[in-house]
Amino acid sequence: METLAIRVKIGDREYPMRVKVEDESKIRHAGKLINEKLRKYKTEFGLDDNQDLLAMVAFDCMVESLETNEVTAEDSEHIRSSIANINSILSKVV
Repeated sequence: METLAIRVKIGDREYPMRVKVEDESKIRHAGKLINEKLRKYKTEFGLDDNQDLLAMVAFDCMVESLETNEVTAEDSEHIRSSIANINSILSKVV
């Protein structure tokens, strides 16, 4: 497993990290998205305190994650139900 030493800037700080080569673009993209959210909240709410901004971004990311998990759970249940219906139809045919 080959790793790269990279630095990701979040807010006004740089964070050194070692990442798998195949994860580098994903990690950099995540940093970019965080910085975009920081700028958005700073502009919308006029906040200058980095701790408040980071807390709001963390909260926003957690809400998005929970919403994604809910959709995934709903999709999984729909798929299970569809498979059960198909199995039922197939068992009647055979």
